Amino acid sequence: MSTEWEGVEAKKPLLVARNNSASSIWVVVASTTIAVAGSFVFGISVGYSSPSQEGIMRDLHLSLAEYSVFGSILTIGAMLGAIVSGTVADRVGRRCAMAISDVLCILGYLLIVFSKNSVWLDLGRLSIGCGIGLLSYVVPVYISEITPKNLRGRFAAVNQFMICCGASLAYALGTCITWRTLAIVGVTPCLLQLVGLLVIPESPRWLAKIGHSGALEEALQKLRGKETDISEEAADIKDFTEQLQHLPQSKMLDLFQKDYIHAVTVGVGLMVLQQFGGVNAICFYASEIFVSAGFSSGNTGMLAMVAVQIPMTALGVLLLDKAGRRPLLMVSAAGTCLGCLLVGLSFLSKEHHWAKDLNVALALTGILIFSGSFSLGMGGIPWVIMSEIFPIHMKGSAGSLVTLVSWLGSWIVSYAFNFLLLWSSYGTFFMFATICGLTVVFVERLVPETKGRTLEEIQASMNSSLTPVSSGINRAA
Repeated sequence: MSTEWEGVEAKKPLLVARNNSASSIWVVVASTTIAVAGSFVFGISVGYSSPSQEGIMRDLHLSLAEYSVFGSILTIGAMLGAIVSGTVADRVGRRCAMAISDVLCILGYLLIVFSKNSVWLDLGRLSIGCGIGLLSYVVPVYISEITPKNLRGRFAAVNQFMICCGASLAYALGTCITWRTLAIVGVTPCLLQLVGLLVIPESPRWLAKIGHSGALEEALQKLRGKETDISEEAADIKDFTEQLQHLPQSKMLDLFQKDYIHAVTVGVGLMVLQQFGGVNAICFYASEIFVSAGFSSGNTGMLAMVAVQIPMTALGVLLLDKAGRRPLLMVSAAGTCLGCLLVGLSFLSKEHHWAKDLNVALALTGILIFSGSFSLGMGGIPWVIMSEIFPIHMKGSAGSLVTLVSWLGSWIVSYAFNFLLLWSSYGTFFMFATICGLTVVFVERLVPETKGRTLEEIQASMNSSLTPVSSGINRAA
């Protein structure tokens, strides 16, 4: 790939502002907004099955076992989507990958809307799963590749915030509209994103990877503003990408070579610890946990969880580029550890017939602390770091591996949780607390701080075969 500077006329930015700074920010904001519409779809899809259960089982005459297949098949579809996510995003581009995801989700929701039996219902849910499996990879990657380094963490963390908002909306609307109408609501952000993808720029780093230097500079000019001098940043991206062209295109097994093992350990390790810390056990079965701990109903606790999750996720977004990734991750993991300990003590109190009020107070406090702490960091930061640490030539295979591990862990914990509760209710949560505690150690020992560093600088520091380019590596990414 040629590294010579190819002069291009600066194109007019998508959103015209009065000054260069405003122009730059608003184009990035607009592009991120369109991208996280996919995250909103993700959230609605995950939250859809809980409020829809009673209506679907009644209208389609499904047994509990049949509905369980409907609920769980989303994760199977997400794993299928995760397997191909990196390859699709690398071959057709970030925008086109998001468009494919939207089509899969729209098809899935329409199958649900018009379903007359469990077969069409399950096919629709499977299609949605494939779509969000692809979205869970490509959205944070796209955002990280278009944003300046001083804003990258904050913008990438909006991904988790919109997932949280989507799930909360599905839960709230599901209490007052039918399951078919709720499925139509799920189509709306997909259509909005499809339209928006026509006007936002493609990732400059992906354009560099496929050798389109002119398109890279045009996209970067739109993102940074009409009057901004992008020469050094464009040169950095092209020079670093040229280094990668001399390395073999990575396959899944190549990820475990010495050069890449640090990045893979961090990416996979964070996803394993995120899932096996018990998040899906608490999210999927929170109502059951509240009842088991002594509540008369799980509704109060569920509403309290929603009230905590959204503001804590928003706080995490605001703090990410100020406090840094590592401090927030360690505080978040320590908080989830405390939350699981309190829930475990609640079940231990119930088993030993201690005061009932103590059971209820410990369960409610523990789950709220866990939910708030997870929303602060462990929910979104692993995805942010995943999008930052892998070089462009290995991002496809590495991203597919990390996303697959995340969804596989989600399925394992969701499937095994009820069996674990039968084994030992308090022991299950003490086990989750131990994993959350180990997360603090893992982050402290292995996870690099990526705040304020360019993607090229981060990736070179984790890969001994790469060196940062010198022309402008300290400029905004």
